[in-house]
Amino acid sequence: MDLEPGLVLGVSFCAILIAITGIAVYTSFGPPSKELSDPFEDHED
Repeated sequence: MDLEPGLVLGVSFCAILIAITGIAVYTSFGPPSKELSDPFEDHED
C-alpha cells in the first residue's frame, strides 16, 4: 500500500496541530495551571 505524499503531509499536520492544542489545554486547565500567575491580580491598586 503506497500512500500519497499529500495525505501523509495532511495527516502529519493535523496530528501536530492536535498535539499542540492538547498540550495548551493541559497547561491551561490541568495541574500545571496552579503555577500560573494572573497579571491582573498581581497589579491591583
